[in-house]
Amino acid sequence: MFFSEAGARPRTWEASPSEHRKWVEVFKACDEDNKGYLSREDFKVAVVMLFGYKPSKIEADSIMSSVNPNTSGILLEEFLSIVRKKKEVQLHRNEIRHIFTAFDRHYRGYLTLEDFKKAFRQVAPKLSERTVLDVFRESTLADEEIRTWYLDKKLELSK
Repeated sequence: MFFSEAGARPRTWEASPSEHRKWVEVFKACDEDNKGYLSREDFKVAVVMLFGYKPSKIEADSIMSSVNPNTSGILLEEFLSIVRKKKEVQLHRNEIRHIFTAFDRHYRGYLTLEDFKKAFRQVAPKLSERTVLDVFRESTLADEEIRTWYLDKKLELSK
């Protein structure tokens, strides 16, 4: 809630010409038999080549379900759009990780309310303490929800 109100959204990012060429080259390299599209397996290989990990079944299903049903796979323009979005998310996560690390002065892997207050005094000194507290509560609740979901899934898988 707070972050969307404050306008703290990932910025739109454009690839450099050399990066764009690399993506096109990867598409062509993964397009077996020069079909003009990437199959599900071709797409997985392309993600490994560009991002260094194999997409999960859920991610591959999500991507493939978003593809134009009149085609047999992911066309070049769709691929470029998908890669650009993935790159934006990756850059945004790296930026968040970098900011978090800057404020985690004790290298604990989490921020206390005091850490949070100090950080906000440095970057947004005019924000009221109430607003800072609301943001901290909101981020803490989100973190607790993620941890609870993770523990539930872990318990579910162990059965």
